[in-house]
Amino acid sequence: MALIFIRTAIIFITLLFVMRLMGKSQIGEMQAFEFVISLVIAELACIPMADSSIPLLYGVIAIVAIFVLHQIVVILDLLFKPAKTAICGKPSVVINKNGIDEYQLKKNNLDVSDLIESMRVAGYFSLDDVYYGLYEANGSFSALENPERSSSSLSLLLIESGKTNKKNLTACGIGQDSLDKFLKEQKTKLKEVVAMTVNGDGRVYFQKRGEKYRILDMEVRGEW
Repeated sequence: MALIFIRTAIIFITLLFVMRLMGKSQIGEMQAFEFVISLVIAELACIPMADSSIPLLYGVIAIVAIFVLHQIVVILDLLFKPAKTAICGKPSVVINKNGIDEYQLKKNNLDVSDLIESMRVAGYFSLDDVYYGLYEANGSFSALENPERSSSSLSLLLIESGKTNKKNLTACGIGQDSLDKFLKEQKTKLKEVVAMTVNGDGRVYFQKRGEKYRILDMEVRGEW
């Protein structure tokens, strides 16, 4: 029992030392390769702690080896820009002056719902609350705020990539006939709509594929 405690303490001190050497990003938002390294280190640490038949030195050497590999990747990251892009990726601008960039969303395996969720976490509740929105290489969301943002209530997503959200339509008190009429007025087919949201005041964010988004009005009867 005492032997397991001592082995665990040694591994813990080694891990603490190595993680501190790796820098603050290891305890903040990590790049992809840093996340992988953290997972591997955790697995390497568990084996010698739990199995006393494995020499403790094996676990320490494996952890130090991972640290050395980490430093090599960091040096490549700093010295060679192409290596930095290949290892860490690059930011993706998903909202620009024209609205949502559908290509960049799909490239990052995201959809409009994911984007709206990220915006809410960042404190933005309407798609036009920002001039530019981007996902950083580490996956965090950054935005250049629209100084004229006018969100007065939560916006609900009615159409996403040509598909309606029936639950949100019901919550807004908008029937399918009313939606079809609205789309006809905009001379747009359902499958051509990238995103359509509406808030409690009937303020609509409407973006047709290949066109800049528009802010329109629509009568809503629901409460949310």
